[in-house]
Amino acid sequence: MNQPTPSSPQRLPARKRARLINERLKPLYPEFEGLNYANRFQLLIAVILSAQCTDARVNRVTPALFARFPTPADIATCDIHELERLIQSTGYYKTKAKNIRAACNEIVHRFGGEVPGTLEELVTLPGVGRKTANVVLGLGFDTPRITVDTHVGRLSRRLGLTRHRNPLKVEQALAAIVPQEEWLHFSNRLIMHGRKVCSARKPRCEQCPLADLCPKIGVTNTATSRHKRKTTTTPRPPESE
Repeated sequence: MNQPTPSSPQRLPARKRARLINERLKPLYPEFEGLNYANRFQLLIAVILSAQCTDARVNRVTPALFARFPTPADIATCDIHELERLIQSTGYYKTKAKNIRAACNEIVHRFGGEVPGTLEELVTLPGVGRKTANVVLGLGFDTPRITVDTHVGRLSRRLGLTRHRNPLKVEQALAAIVPQEEWLHFSNRLIMHGRKVCSARKPRCEQCPLADLCPKIGVTNTATSRHKRKTTTTPRPPESE
C-alpha cells in the first residue's frame, strides 16, 4: 500500500489539516440538520431524548410532547406513565422519562423555571452529561463548544486529528487545533459527514471530499470487509445516531 509522502496533505500539521477539512465541509453542510426546537427548554429535552435514537425519530415525537407539556413546570408535575407513552418510541423511555421529569423539577425549583446557562450547572441536572450540556450551550446559548458524539469521535480519529477515545480528551484535542469561533460548526459538520458519507462500517471513501487529507486510520479494504462479514459474521443492527 502506498504511504503518504512528507509533502502529502495527510502529513500536514493537525491545525492546518483541520482548517482545510473545515473549509471543504463548510459548503457541503452550511446548516446543521438536526433536532427541531423552539426554545432552550425544548432543546434540552430533545437532546436528552436523542440518546441512542435518531434525530428524525425525536422530531416525530416532540411536537405532541411539547403540545401536552409546554413548560418545565408541566413536565415536573406530570404523570410519569403519560410521559413514558409519549416518548416510548425513542427507546430507553422509562429511564428518559424519569430523568426528564427530575431535570424539569430541578429547573423549576433551583433555576426559576429557566434552563441554566453554564456547563457546571447543566451537568447537575438528571440525564445531562457533558455532551448534552455542550449541545445546549452551543445551540441554545451561542456559547462556543465542541460537541463530541460517536460521529465526531470516530471521524477525529479516522482523520488523524487525535488518537484519544475518551470524549473529553477528544474535545480538548479539537479545541486546541480548531478556532474557537468554529468549534460548534466544526462539530456539526463532522456529525453530518459521519451520517452521510463517513459511516462506521462502510465509509464511502471514493465519494469523500476529504480523501486526500485523510490517513484513513482504522479503515480496512471495504471489499475485504464485506467478504468477511458475509462469511464469518452475522449482520448487526444499524448504528444508532
